[in-house]
Amino acid sequence: MPGKRAKILKRFTVILASVGFLGAAACRCFSPATGHALAGQILGFYVTGVFGVFAALHSIQTGGESRNRLLRFLRGPVSPALLALLLVLYLGALFDAEGAFFKADTHRDALRQVSVYGILACGMCLVIVTGGIDLSVGSVLGLVGVCFALIVMHSGLSPWAAVFWCLVIGGSCGVVSGTLTAVFRIQPFIATLAMMVFARGLAKTITENQTVPMMVLTPERTLYVPEIVRLINSRVLGDQVSMVTVIFLGCAAVTWLLLARHQWGRQLYAIGGNEEAAWLSGIPVRRAKIMAYGAAGVLAAIAGICHAAQATMGHPEAGSTYELSAIAIVVIGGTSLMGGRGGIGLTLIGALTIGYLEKILSINAVQEAWRLMLTGVIIVAAVLIQRRGR
Repeated sequence: MPGKRAKILKRFTVILASVGFLGAAACRCFSPATGHALAGQILGFYVTGVFGVFAALHSIQTGGESRNRLLRFLRGPVSPALLALLLVLYLGALFDAEGAFFKADTHRDALRQVSVYGILACGMCLVIVTGGIDLSVGSVLGLVGVCFALIVMHSGLSPWAAVFWCLVIGGSCGVVSGTLTAVFRIQPFIATLAMMVFARGLAKTITENQTVPMMVLTPERTLYVPEIVRLINSRVLGDQVSMVTVIFLGCAAVTWLLLARHQWGRQLYAIGGNEEAAWLSGIPVRRAKIMAYGAAGVLAAIAGICHAAQATMGHPEAGSTYELSAIAIVVIGGTSLMGGRGGIGLTLIGALTIGYLEKILSINAVQEAWRLMLTGVIIVAAVLIQRRGR
């Protein structure tokens, strides 16, 4: 009887998902309703389909062992991440903003806009794999952004020297957070919360709470923009890919190599799995954790440089709530907040999911407040799905 009930439940969830998604598509194509009424109908069917899909996935993940490769894949962390991305893309097809979603510029802009969040998420992934959290990355981004603008525009140093010192600043912030966590045994939440408010206050202090422009009007009545800012804002591959996206992919590649192929990466997984056992086995826990937070700080600095270049100014409030998006990207990708499980490949999927979701909401003129609330809901949902999968 239990086996028969399970089969009936699986069939019901598949039917529910099919009815939901097909009903949403039918409303989009054939419903006579317009405006909010049409949106309500589509969202009603869409939510029904999403519920059916994740109910079916849960029934598969909590089933018994199987030799079937497809079932093993569906029970892994990759399938929920890919499913979330596909659901977001389907949502974009339903709410295409009069065809804007299907234009190449929309996808290019989505990748460019999510790149800064993605760079932050690469560093956040390193920290979360150890079982920690870093709430300071958004404030470090803002601090580095204003420092980059000040050094480039007012110090007389070369642009690459500005980049170097900005990386030092970001890495130092991360090392301080890591030291507080690993050496002084302060909870990561408290240690990085302290660094978050300190970095934000420092950014406001050194700029006197003013923006630092990186685009000025010359006596010849022309706009001067530093060469490095133009380089970061440029496009490659026939003007189809933004340089910021290339930087993001480069950061992701290096982080993947360190996490998946380097001894240090294996140490981070061991610490996240069981820190005491890792220490007893001879792993330098303190050093590895400090390096993880330091790397997160360096990546936050890279994100801050890119953000300041895109905005052509350093703003002391830049990066506010960016840590929320970085955490959402990592969690949606399937990296466990408990530590010991996850990876950069999954984080890339999470970045695409958040990037496309933000773009879909943007082209449909959804207010920023609703986007923030939706991000919070997504984080909770992703954690619940992870817990059920385990």
